[in-house]
Amino acid sequence: MSEDASTRPGRLILVPAIITLAVTLLRLVGELQGWSPRFFSKEAGGGGALVGIAWLVPVFGAWFGWKLARSGERAGSLGRALGLTILAFALLPASGFVAGKLGVDQTSVAMLLIFAVISVAGLAVAFLAWPALGRVLLAYGLAARIPVVLVMLAAILGNWGTHYDVPPPGAPEMSGLWKWFVIGVLPQMTVWLWFTVVIGGLFGIVAGAIARRGRASA
Repeated sequence: MSEDASTRPGRLILVPAIITLAVTLLRLVGELQGWSPRFFSKEAGGGGALVGIAWLVPVFGAWFGWKLARSGERAGSLGRALGLTILAFALLPASGFVAGKLGVDQTSVAMLLIFAVISVAGLAVAFLAWPALGRVLLAYGLAARIPVVLVMLAAILGNWGTHYDVPPPGAPEMSGLWKWFVIGVLPQMTVWLWFTVVIGGLFGIVAGAIARRGRASA
């Protein structure tokens, strides 16, 4: 099926990417200004703060799936698509469990490297579920995470004291570009892309199935 111009990844993610960048900048300002930790936590990993771009993934994932389905794109079998997505999701916690049983320190760089590799494998599996949606989510994930990587570089070099430059508990002492690579570039470009494609894909597949059902009954 020829690609509808309105559902090309670049056009489909434009507004979501702008919204996501705005949330990233708002989060940064909130932390620098010391606003409520409930909304702008400075803890490593973000502390589940209510203002954060991770919460946007299921929303935009569902929207992408809906738009693609309404344009005529199909994921194929719903059961197969959901099964592959669930498998892609399970790979990361399963790898962490196995690595822990083998004695790998959960806070070590080696563990992060394992997560990075498994995340890439999970991405590949998630793509098989619905390739059209996978391409859109990957494009959105890059648009969302590259600004975070750049913010983290500035925060680390400037020692801003935000969650963007705080290493996880138990992490080895690091500084400068190495710290940026370990807590910034590597997880943002692997684990968080995996999160975006897999979680966004799960919501997108369900939304796409609903949209196709509504289209068929119209």
